[in-house]
Amino acid sequence: MNLEKTTAFFTDLGLPLPKLNAILAGGTECVGGLLLLVGLGSRLVSVPLIFTMVVAYATADKEALAAIFSDPDKFTSAAPFPFLLASLIVFAFGPGRFSLDALLFKKSAK
Repeated sequence: MNLEKTTAFFTDLGLPLPKLNAILAGGTECVGGLLLLVGLGSRLVSVPLIFTMVVAYATADKEALAAIFSDPDKFTSAAPFPFLLASLIVFAFGPGRFSLDALLFKKSAK
């Protein structure tokens, strides 16, 4: 929502090209999230979303990532966890029968 604030945060984290990374991460989360919501290209779009959430853990939530085995509650209560989990579930099991993917593939199979 606020590119300059996100860029400043990414700069503080020491990420290279913070403005470009802020645009890419925000675009991936926004467009990818919307596509995941309607179930269009779900498995394909879940891959960059998973990558974005893993990078979020590795950069902004290092302590939570380090505590994955010693304190799993810290890992699961971190901000990226629900988005990572949802993306992993859709990647593994597909979007489901009430998605645009299911409607499109059902019609094309006939």
